[in-house]
Amino acid sequence: MTVPTRLESIDCALRNAPAHELPEKLVTALGHYFGVAGLEIYLVDLRLAVLEPVLEPEGPGIPLVATLEGRVFCDQVHVQQPLDHEVALHLPLTVRGDRLGVLWLRIPEAPDEATREELAAAAELAAHAIMLAEVATDRYQRARRPQRLTLAAEMQWQLLPVRSVDCASYRLAGQLEPAYAVRGDNFDWAQDIDSLTVAVTNGMGESTTAAMLTTLAITALRNARRSGANLATQAALADQAIWAHHAGTQHVSTLLMQIDLNTGEVGVIDAGSPRLWRVREEGIEQIELDAQLPLGMVDGTDYDAQHFQLEPGDRLFVLTDGIYDAVLADRNYSTAALRRALHTSLRLSPAEAVRSLLSDLRAFLQDSDLDDDAVAVCVDWIGPHDGEHSAAEERSWILL
Repeated sequence: MTVPTRLESIDCALRNAPAHELPEKLVTALGHYFGVAGLEIYLVDLRLAVLEPVLEPEGPGIPLVATLEGRVFCDQVHVQQPLDHEVALHLPLTVRGDRLGVLWLRIPEAPDEATREELAAAAELAAHAIMLAEVATDRYQRARRPQRLTLAAEMQWQLLPVRSVDCASYRLAGQLEPAYAVRGDNFDWAQDIDSLTVAVTNGMGESTTAAMLTTLAITALRNARRSGANLATQAALADQAIWAHHAGTQHVSTLLMQIDLNTGEVGVIDAGSPRLWRVREEGIEQIELDAQLPLGMVDGTDYDAQHFQLEPGDRLFVLTDGIYDAVLADRNYSTAALRRALHTSLRLSPAEAVRSLLSDLRAFLQDSDLDDDAVAVCVDWIGPHDGEHSAAEERSWILL
């Protein structure tokens, strides 16, 4: 009979644990197999600003800015830090590029390289287990929100896929603002065998009215996409669904985009206010598109997809009007400021680029909430790949 490895035993323990008891089971398993003497799971809040503790929920959160834990989260590095007679390990909690938080471990002595790699793999198992467990318990959702969401924001966050993903041919990330009070703006994405489809929507109205409108739009787009409809038909079917409910009194501004993962060709429909920017080493440009009617504005609208070609290394940003129309007193967040922010983020991963852009916007607004909610989505086109191994799978250890 084959004896299971330590990682196999930990995986089994997590799989068999009740959803709300994962942290305690992880404490027991890592203590038994690795001699871990202390542990905390930190999950990033919805605003991407603070790491919040799960095991000690009344404990203080850790800001991402100017902290060791924040560096681990933002740069996806693994840090080993000496303590008094012990060692602390800080490990990213990540699932396919979606950054959940940081796992903090306290162990009696410095581990060798093989043990560090095993503990990093255990952190990945824990991240997968937490993501799966969120459908069965509110424990981890509560940990992510140091303040209460509005009802509209609750609806919007429940619509989202994961906020970031890292694949062989592309990397993608998106964020909603203001995180705890977002209303009608949202984004959706899905990968098929040969394509990536991204939708960025901006439903008109306020509060739950806007959130319900956006929910209808995204659900209609998903329904059409999952039926195998092409991009133009997806837009037309969603347009019909919204018109059937609102007869033109409400509409949803939408940018619908599909990338061919074999060639890098992009099909895009501009049906409203979201704008598309392309960032390259040599410069930044807004992709000029033919303006078409927002979804639900006129009965029976036909949509046409435009096409352009991506080069490996290209970065696309899709931004709703809450970003480029942001105002503080008599000052606008101008196109020049936006260009600087996009250029500054060029060396960052998409997840960090989105966070950096919105941090720059919050700094402009002196940390006050946006007058209009906003979405930022960033997509990096790496190029066609046969395999599915990404750069995110390479670990970097930092010993302090």
